Amino acid sequence: MVTATPIATTLRPAGAISVKRGAPLAIVRTPRVTVLFADLRGYTGLAERLAPALILPLLDEFFGVLASATTLHGGKIFHMAGDGMMAGFGGTDAADDGAREALAAGHAMLVHFGALAERWHRELGIETGIGVGLHLGEVAMGMLGPPGQKAMTLVGDTVNVAARLCSRARAGEVLLSCTVAAALDIAGGEREIYIGPIPVLQLPQFALRGRSAPLDIWCVPAVDRVTF
Repeated sequence: MVTATPIATTLRPAGAISVKRGAPLAIVRTPRVTVLFADLRGYTGLAERLAPALILPLLDEFFGVLASATTLHGGKIFHMAGDGMMAGFGGTDAADDGAREALAAGHAMLVHFGALAERWHRELGIETGIGVGLHLGEVAMGMLGPPGQKAMTLVGDTVNVAARLCSRARAGEVLLSCTVAAALDIAGGEREIYIGPIPVLQLPQFALRGRSAPLDIWCVPAVDRVTF
């Protein structure tokens, strides 16, 4: 009986092997920022009725109103897509939370879009409006996206709450959270006050989708709903 003797083998690379150092992690800041979301109400019906070539210039006008109000009040636009926008205010130092500037920007959006909506209704017979949501808190600020297409963005619970408030706002309203109200020194016991020239109404608590507890909120109402 013949026993086979194992043959020792050595694996050798067929070519040169290069080892590259992984890219360093991007720097992430965590400032306190007032996040603003705004979107167009009635966009689905508008897109159904009008040809795409007619919708594009309307969206350009819409985003022009939002961008102008954001820039005028010192905000930074982080995202524009479809019929919505995300912007941030403050965050430059511990004392600058951007609450007052964000509220002023949201109010300016309501005022200036009102004239635009009237013209759209008169010329095209379409009903539209905007809703705005504001929430203040810590965010993660950093670059996000595929290679070569990364952009600065905001991430975190503060962003999610602002987006939820925006979705709950009726056309022509700004909804602001308790953290924004606290930064503006809004008294909890008063239901109707002014922040500068801006009317603010306290609303009943309500639960936002995905949140474990109800949220205290305030509202800058549409002009035609102000009664004081």
